[in-house]
Amino acid sequence: MRYEVWAPSASRVTLHADGRAYPMRREDGGRWHRAAPGTDGTRYGFALDDGPVRPDPRARRLPDGPDGLAAVVDPTRFVWRHDWSGRPLPGAILYELHIGTFTHEGTFDAAVEHLPHLAELGVTHIELMPVCPFPGTHGWGYDGVAPWAVHEPYGGPAGLVRFVDAAHAHGLGVVLDVVHNHLGPSGNHLPAFGPYFTDRHHTPWGAAIDLEAPEVRRYFIDSALAWLRDYRLDGLRLDAIHALTPRAAFLTELSASVDELSTALHRPLFLIAESDLNDPLTTTPRAAGGHGLHAQWNDDFHHALHTALTGESQGYYADFAADPARALTKTLRAGFFHDGTHSSFRGRRHGHPLTPEATPAYRLLAYTQTHDQIGNRALGDRLSAHLSPGLLACAAALTLCSPFTPMLFMGEEWGARTPWQYFTDHQDPALAEAVRAGRRREFAAHGWPESTIPDPQSPETRLRSCLDRTELSRPPHAELLAWYRHLIALRRTERALTSPDWIDDLTVSPDLCVTYRRGPLLITANLGRGPAEIHAPGDTEVLAAWRPLGLPDARGTLRLPGECAAVLRHSKQYG
Repeated sequence: MRYEVWAPSASRVTLHADGRAYPMRREDGGRWHRAAPGTDGTRYGFALDDGPVRPDPRARRLPDGPDGLAAVVDPTRFVWRHDWSGRPLPGAILYELHIGTFTHEGTFDAAVEHLPHLAELGVTHIELMPVCPFPGTHGWGYDGVAPWAVHEPYGGPAGLVRFVDAAHAHGLGVVLDVVHNHLGPSGNHLPAFGPYFTDRHHTPWGAAIDLEAPEVRRYFIDSALAWLRDYRLDGLRLDAIHALTPRAAFLTELSASVDELSTALHRPLFLIAESDLNDPLTTTPRAAGGHGLHAQWNDDFHHALHTALTGESQGYYADFAADPARALTKTLRAGFFHDGTHSSFRGRRHGHPLTPEATPAYRLLAYTQTHDQIGNRALGDRLSAHLSPGLLACAAALTLCSPFTPMLFMGEEWGARTPWQYFTDHQDPALAEAVRAGRRREFAAHGWPESTIPDPQSPETRLRSCLDRTELSRPPHAELLAWYRHLIALRRTERALTSPDWIDDLTVSPDLCVTYRRGPLLITANLGRGPAEIHAPGDTEVLAAWRPLGLPDARGTLRLPGECAAVLRHSKQYG
């Protein structure tokens, strides 16, 4: 087989494969190649200028972790039992899932056992948090160091194939979270091979990846295409694109490459950005001058709904909490809250306005909880730790019946009480202590006693974050699960709920009763404790209600109890 590696500064490169050494030949552009024996599973690495043998930067498998030899993976040998023609993004419902805490076992195979639950729930795509290798066994995955490989403790490449194939058998698409803005602090061998990083730009994690270099851009784009092509994924979630420097050329090239692959494979593929920019260009088509990504997370929706539900006003919640009714109104109607307005958290103007006529609403993702919004809290506490079941039901209705693409965080559908905390398994004692001390120092500055901050390195922190499925049979969890299933079923049967159109006739009262139209449907959620009155003609049909509703009175007024949501349909369009 042919082995290749990019090492432009090396004078000599030696391939070590199955215990033998083979001098490699240099090509133009600093690429080295050599034909040598190798089949699926062959262990190999490269020595630069007679230095230590390092794993291939494009390794598909690292059986012994980031510092061990690579193993050859032949994607043509993957066993696929189910055909898959793909599932597009419009009309989708995503489910964010972390393999290491979705089950106590923390493996792809253990997660497969619970795919029937997700199929019955009615979601369309599983969004896997990063699965690239990192030192140790357990971690969030955002400190991965091998962007082409699959974390061995999860099950490696073969385990991912089994998981994706099983998901397809249940009609579920799979999206993978990938990180192109930095690599982890330990086990990163890229700098030894070439100038992958630059001091011209900096990120919160140090020197930036040099996306101005064509070889570096190609490294990450080829990796993205390999995930989509070889593992039959439906899409990628791009972590923190605001930290890519520069970003425009890379994102445009990536989106064009993915669209070309989609055409070649005859199945839909999509890219979802996590972005702190509130920039419409992210999802504007390339032909219109944008980056051409297919959707982006919308934290403004989360922040507006979170402050309305909880009353929290610290940090970036401050601008939303100043007038929760206005914040909800603006984000539901226009997508972004900060669209050129002043952000007190940032101390400057932030964002740009969307043009609803040019941006289908499904291009924004709506969610009440994510790994970030839970895990970056001091105790990793979910909304269910603080809110009544009624308010959780209201949050579900506003998310699942919004014009946006809904996303759930694992366990949300039954109001899981398990926290989701920040956990690591760094093997370097100095790094482990630095992370532990930094976490405690960060939250101590906000008034949390250091003794209450979970130790990221403790195995118990990860175990506390694993889902507890014994909750499913107990109230109120069973009732919440039934509510989520019912709302998701309505999205399948009521075409208005998956329309690309934005909201009609939205009102949010000062006491936070939200009502809006979607075609013939009226969605209403009363976040207040007292009852609210809404207009509903006498022949209105109740499609879903968290609590029993009476009939409208002679004036067409319906009393909606406090902390209650409902979906109503009238035989004629509301006017």
